[in-house]
Amino acid sequence: ALNMITSAAIRKSFFDFFRSKGHEIVPSSPIVVKNDPTLMFTNAGMNQFKDYFLGNKKAANQRVADTQKCLRVSGKHNDLEEVGVDTYHHTMFEMLGNWSFGDYFKKDAIEWSWELLTKVYKIPEDKLYVTVFGGDEKEKLPRDDEAKFEWEKWLPVEKILEFGKKDNFWEMGDTGPCGPCTEIHVDCRSDAERKKQDGSELVNKDHPQVIEIWNNVFIQFNRLKDGSLQFLPSNHVDTGMGLERLVRILQGKNSNYDTDIFTGTIAEVEKITKKKYDAAVSPSTGGGWGEAVAFRVIADHIRAIAFTIADGQLPSNTGAGYVIRRILRRAVRYYYSYLDYRQPLLHQLLPGLAMQFENVFPELYDQAEFVAKVIKEEEEAFLRTLKAGIDNFAGFINAFEDFQTHGFAILDQPSILSKSGIPFFIYNKRKYFFNADHLKTIPGEYAFELNDTYGFPIDLTQLMAKEIGWTVDIKGFEAEMQRQKDRSRAATAVDTEDWIVLKEGTNKFVGYDSLEAKASVLKYRKVKTKGKEGYQLVLDTTPFYAESGGQVGDTGELILPSPKGEGPGVRLIITDTKRDNDLIIHFTATIPEDLSGKVLAKVDAARRKKIVLHHSATHLLHAALRKILGTHVVQKGSLVNDEHLRFDFSHFAKMTDEEIAKVDAIVNEKIRENIPVVIKEMPKDEAMKLGAMALFGEKYGDRVRVVIMDPDYSVELCGGTHVGATGELGFFRTSHETAVAAGVRRIEAVCGRVAEERINEVFAKIMAIRVSLKKPGDIGKSIEYLQAENAQLKNHIEHLEARQLVTIRNELLQKDEVINQVNFIGDIIEVSTPEALKKLCFDLKNHLRDFVLVLCANIGGKPHVAVCIADYVVEAKQLDAGKIIKEIVAPLIKGGGGGQKNLATAGGQDAGNLKQVIEKVKALL
Repeated sequence: ALNMITSAAIRKSFFDFFRSKGHEIVPSSPIVVKNDPTLMFTNAGMNQFKDYFLGNKKAANQRVADTQKCLRVSGKHNDLEEVGVDTYHHTMFEMLGNWSFGDYFKKDAIEWSWELLTKVYKIPEDKLYVTVFGGDEKEKLPRDDEAKFEWEKWLPVEKILEFGKKDNFWEMGDTGPCGPCTEIHVDCRSDAERKKQDGSELVNKDHPQVIEIWNNVFIQFNRLKDGSLQFLPSNHVDTGMGLERLVRILQGKNSNYDTDIFTGTIAEVEKITKKKYDAAVSPSTGGGWGEAVAFRVIADHIRAIAFTIADGQLPSNTGAGYVIRRILRRAVRYYYSYLDYRQPLLHQLLPGLAMQFENVFPELYDQAEFVAKVIKEEEEAFLRTLKAGIDNFAGFINAFEDFQTHGFAILDQPSILSKSGIPFFIYNKRKYFFNADHLKTIPGEYAFELNDTYGFPIDLTQLMAKEIGWTVDIKGFEAEMQRQKDRSRAATAVDTEDWIVLKEGTNKFVGYDSLEAKASVLKYRKVKTKGKEGYQLVLDTTPFYAESGGQVGDTGELILPSPKGEGPGVRLIITDTKRDNDLIIHFTATIPEDLSGKVLAKVDAARRKKIVLHHSATHLLHAALRKILGTHVVQKGSLVNDEHLRFDFSHFAKMTDEEIAKVDAIVNEKIRENIPVVIKEMPKDEAMKLGAMALFGEKYGDRVRVVIMDPDYSVELCGGTHVGATGELGFFRTSHETAVAAGVRRIEAVCGRVAEERINEVFAKIMAIRVSLKKPGDIGKSIEYLQAENAQLKNHIEHLEARQLVTIRNELLQKDEVINQVNFIGDIIEVSTPEALKKLCFDLKNHLRDFVLVLCANIGGKPHVAVCIADYVVEAKQLDAGKIIKEIVAPLIKGGGGGQKNLATAGGQDAGNLKQVIEKVKALL
């Protein structure tokens, strides 16, 4: 009967159970984290509730339950390279959770866990084991006797196991809320195996069949920077149960990938690739292991890729976007290497995946076509890169073997040794050190370069090396990776001290209505970024808008009363305002000793006004784009500051000049209409009925802020600041329209005073052109006349140059000298373009046999050289024009160039050595 339970029914049972216990079922927050500097992705169910644990915000409901989209791909939680190799780790997974914010604690949490697992899901009681915190002497933390006592009501004492801090004490990070936890483990082995060895011996031993299913965290403490713990004002419960593992257990499967969460995707991959997934193979059985891993990798990775893109994170070369690109490339590499599929595959899985989660995470279903197009373009780009990387690898091996064959005879020559005496080999102008005792070992530096340049994971390099009987210097590779991580860490290192709390309270934003406010400092802390010290302040009341929704943070000042109550007070310059979850943080370089008094917080009003204009303009622009291009246009990102606006939107073609002009015209029409901007707060459901645009990837509460610029034109959910009426924008003008990523375009635009300044700049340039053209009546006609005259003169010059080249050719033929049966011509000649040197070479070829030509010219103070060699001379004398240019010519003229064996050219900086160039090449004969 258990085998018939679907994953959808299991998820629903969880919700129904906790609803019956008074919990509100809340939606998942986006998988991509915004407004939290410590996280790129949601990696646990508790992320969206951090403010409740930190005491920054009070929960509207003290009991909630949810399923949360999570992503874990690095750090202590997971290593991407392990996913798919085993049957139970994932990148993206669903975390079922029930939460208590200062309400119930250990007794109810434990009792309900037991009731759900044994009574609702009917897992046999004898298969369950639990772990509790056994205490930590070093931290002076006692054993969690309360949890143990509660479990003894439901389980025999021998099934309650004690573990230390590593396994049973949960921490949010280096600092912050934390507490002991109790984990529930299930023994999925057969009855015969269970009789042979008791499950208690295998708990927390990474046994694939004895697995943790649920973690109940009891948040009691706050970890300070010095490592000490203080009790929180109230206790919280934070639980997490991985849906994928739960479904595996309830469906009686040995692998998460055999459950209905993944089988549909795997079947689709089988259909596309014409290969069969064999779940039974393992490294020990040999054949087909790589194929099986490939199926699991694809089935897992497509979920992580699709949900993150749907939540607004496009693949890129930095930050969160790079993580997604890395996951996508790993999946491509697996189907390319193991399933022999050489064209985009992942995007074909989107329709099925979107249907599967339509009722759970509808954002993917709503954007399935867009997400598929983004993935397809990324796949195509990486397949091209993959081929280039494989070609580069083949070239490296050939060159390395060639060097080993011919180079070791001169290894004792100091010229090719490094300072340390380790031999090195040069490929594509880079040095790679190697061990002469291990000739068939790919250097770690080269393995790292394949990873860095071509996105090759180390196991792909190892696989390609293994196929030709080589190995990879893993230690060298890891050292290079560590160096890169250290560089990256140093570049982004932020050292944050503990908050110094002056008074309790929460911060209130009043900046919609006022740009000044009297406030008290609630807390402050010192921060060191890249060695530079500064401070962060939290006020109880602030008019400063914190960076959010694309709008940059406010700047301004805090004015403190003078210490003696006379004269001007101390002014603190606020350089930025950011959000840490729901906490508004003000940045300043210095602070006075005493922050206990009232302060006057003043926003830079002129700067805010420019920001406001650009933010309101994005709403008008968004609506205009949908009108001109179609309703598929959805905002995919924005930046709004005092200088310009940047607006990213979904669209699959470059906008024409006509389309841009139409969009600008609509926006300016709406500005001239001077539409009042109406802002209302209302329940989210009511806002959606009004037709409000909600952005994918944003987390909205039950009550939302709706910005209306004509109910029939623009209605959007938005937390930003706006003008009172559209007429304040003055004038709108698009500056650029470019591509950002697959299916995403970007418009940059200006409005208000900034737009006026841009227009004035353009008019000033036009006036300067009029003056230079002697103030003609029609500038256009004057320019057309100049263009026609220029083309005529060019033709005339080309005609004269052709005649001149014939004369030079005849003069050069008179200078022909025979050296070692080869006709040699070398001379410095007067021509106006480098192209003329090549033309002369081609012309001279028709009048000579067995020749070497070296033609040089000083063109505008810059040296240019062409070397041309007859086919016979290339073969008979082993001369190569490309090598001559690189090895002889380029160093002499301080430049570079290249070409073929027959003809090569170079340009440089030093024209003083052209005679030497001719003599050096001549000497080769």
